[in-house]
Amino acid sequence: MFAIPMIIFSPFMVIPLLISRKLEGITFFFIRCWVYMFSLTTGIWFIGHNKKTVDTSKSFIFLINHTSFLDACAIPVAIPSSLVGLGKKELSKIPVFGWVTSRFAIWVDRSSPESRKEGIKRMKDLLSGGTSVLVAPEGTRNNTDEILLPFRHGPFRLAIESNINIIPVIIHRASKLMRRGSLLLKPGVVHSYVLPEVSVQGLTEDDVERLADDVYKMMKDKIVALDESA
Repeated sequence: MFAIPMIIFSPFMVIPLLISRKLEGITFFFIRCWVYMFSLTTGIWFIGHNKKTVDTSKSFIFLINHTSFLDACAIPVAIPSSLVGLGKKELSKIPVFGWVTSRFAIWVDRSSPESRKEGIKRMKDLLSGGTSVLVAPEGTRNNTDEILLPFRHGPFRLAIESNINIIPVIIHRASKLMRRGSLLLKPGVVHSYVLPEVSVQGLTEDDVERLADDVYKMMKDKIVALDESA
């Protein structure tokens, strides 16, 4: 289901970036077209909330909760900015998907501290060039019954060192429509919520843990509230 729409739109997604990153707006338009076609073929729809609060003229570090492969479709709808994500290297081996998304991802071998450090360094370079980045602070997909896995400190250290503010994003109900360990899809709606911007201005290395804890609580509280209202 992922592959067919992606095969159709892959030239339009990739070619603009091969020419220049200044054409990434064209690329992300066709990524959203891919999501729309995916929705038509599966009955799974993606709705983004509070997107207008994002200043698309600025760079941010977007942090998401990660529970499902459907997050890949939810992200372009949830976040109005063009961005590059940090992803696990295994995804780069998926036919078609891996080739296309390699233009928007920094692949990291999470078993290798050196690979993680190199990934963070490349993200810092992108941020300094005006590109927003996307990170799942849990470090991997949450396949547990816990609301969130413990956050790794890397994204928060990156934010402070780069002096780039954080915007948390909640993707809700994706795991209900594509359960872990299954390729079966259930029609429904995945909602995404942009949370208030978190400033890192004036923070130092000593504030990394507190910053991570504050964002963790913000995201967890939102998920709990959404679950209670569902």
